[in-house]
Amino acid sequence: MDHKQRHKKVRLPVGKPNKEHKKQAKKIDILCNDFIAAQKEFIKRLDTISFAANFYESIVGTTELSSLLYTASKFIKDEIPDANIGFFLRQKESFELHMFASEQNNTVDEEHLEDCFTAELVDNIRKSNKICSLEDMFALGLEGNLIKLNKLSVATIPLGQLEQSPGFILIYRSSQNKLTAGELNNISSITSGLSRAIHSCEALLPSSD
Repeated sequence: MDHKQRHKKVRLPVGKPNKEHKKQAKKIDILCNDFIAAQKEFIKRLDTISFAANFYESIVGTTELSSLLYTASKFIKDEIPDANIGFFLRQKESFELHMFASEQNNTVDEEHLEDCFTAELVDNIRKSNKICSLEDMFALGLEGNLIKLNKLSVATIPLGQLEQSPGFILIYRSSQNKLTAGELNNISSITSGLSRAIHSCEALLPSSD
């Protein structure tokens, strides 16, 4: 056996362990990445639970609708800074708007997004029973200055399930600071309880009959 053949025989056993080592290292990397991703998701869930728990604690004993919505708007603004918050609540044959503007409300010059909402659009958004983006709202019948409206980051969040839902929340701010999925997820976590609280407050209102 010449020197070249001996050299090949020596290298083959060494190469195999190296290949196995690389495979093992790749598996460890995948496991570590999965663990980190799961940990981040767990922390996000804890943040959402904490946000919802603090909100529910703040509305305990609230019986006036205006106080309830003010508290809700404050919590939403703490979670989503510089946002305009509106609550579209269904009445017998119409909707009632409760609007809480941002202190830095300069996103659409003098035009407010809520002014573009018609009764038909409001009803269509409620019936969609999902988080709606600005594009969704245009598809549902929103009309307005496209150039100005595109300067906004917008979402509507339903207040509970369709049949029991009293309406939806409108949230918008400058598109330079877009609404994030995490922010909307946190707000969505309180809508079921907020819906029940709204129903309770409305039940205590004096009848107009």
